[in-house]
Amino acid sequence: MSSTELPDAPAATAATPPARTVHVAEGERLRRAVLPGLDLAVRCRPGTSEGLPPALFVHGLGGSSQNWTALMRLLADELDSEALDLPGFGASAPPADRDYSVTALARAVVRYLESSGRGPVHLFGNSLGGAVTTRVAAARPDLVRSLTLISPALPELRVQGSAVPTALLAVPGASGLFGRLTRGWTAEHRTRAAMSLCYGDPSLVTPENFRNAVEEMERRLELPYFWEAMVRSARGIVDAYTLPGQYGLWRQAERVLAPTLLVYGGRDRLVSYRMARKAAATFRGSRLVTLPEAGHVAMMEYPGVVADAVRDLLRSLPRDADGS
Repeated sequence: MSSTELPDAPAATAATPPARTVHVAEGERLRRAVLPGLDLAVRCRPGTSEGLPPALFVHGLGGSSQNWTALMRLLADELDSEALDLPGFGASAPPADRDYSVTALARAVVRYLESSGRGPVHLFGNSLGGAVTTRVAAARPDLVRSLTLISPALPELRVQGSAVPTALLAVPGASGLFGRLTRGWTAEHRTRAAMSLCYGDPSLVTPENFRNAVEEMERRLELPYFWEAMVRSARGIVDAYTLPGQYGLWRQAERVLAPTLLVYGGRDRLVSYRMARKAAATFRGSRLVTLPEAGHVAMMEYPGVVADAVRDLLRSLPRDADGS
């Protein structure tokens, strides 16, 4: 197997998650993509005019396609956008093989792009989604027009102390302990804790967005596979950090050919701000935007600034490369 191949996975039939209302913003629609072993939810934001180039957005650990709503809305005059709920997250069912490795999630993205016929796309990834889309861009350059990474989860030698609790989810037995310690937490309490970790300034969250996040947390907590998806995905990140040689994420980053935009937040408590310089040096010909006041989800905290940076990237591309 060459360094640009993704290993095959056995075909199987995915379980369908319980029916439950998922918030869909005005101008969006939610649809399903059913593939062997996968039952994926896709959030669609059509462009404001015909013929706009396609884009695909991939969220991070514990997130969902809703994380991209604000950015997709702002870019609707530039892109015909879709945001994928990774297997086991959002409204997507868990994968039939219960494989949540970064490679398996990248394979799911590739399979969706192949089945939809939308590629090559402008590909976006945040956190875990950044690791996943880096692997996709390295393995399948034919499917990627450009790559935008917001606080991508790439290996760090010195992990920030505030990121340790998330990493501990990967330790056997730790999730059960965490579940017992937080058994009395309400969905609102859990949502506030998550936002305090992910936002540079949680006060930026509007009451409406907070209410939507609490409702999504309530829905997710009722799913029988909630902790499984979290734990196995956390293990997948840890395992990806330790892959040697040509399969290491930084080696994969070196192989990315697509024009790349990197966005890092100065108040990020999960991905160190100091990794921005290494990323800029690794992704060839990349553009770097640093937001000193942003945390881990700059596309939710400062969507206008991120949208402007994306516009600059798109307009820098050759006309035959950006679909215009």
